[in-house]
Amino acid sequence: MNVKDSNGNALNNGDSVQVIKDLKVKGTSATLKRGTVIKNIRLVEDNEEVIEGNADKVKGLVLKTCFLKKV
Repeated sequence: MNVKDSNGNALNNGDSVQVIKDLKVKGTSATLKRGTVIKNIRLVEDNEEVIEGNADKVKGLVLKTCFLKKV
């Protein structure tokens, strides 16, 4: 599987990524602010543009890689 972040860097299971813009989280009143670090990501098998991870405020996030950069 070849998954890349917004800058073109390859992502692997267990990497840490950073959010590059403020994102509203569906189903909650929380907003992921720019610069939020998401540690220990998991790549989704079905789609090359999506990862799963946990932030401090929200657990079980599914995010598109176009909003992330590798830390």
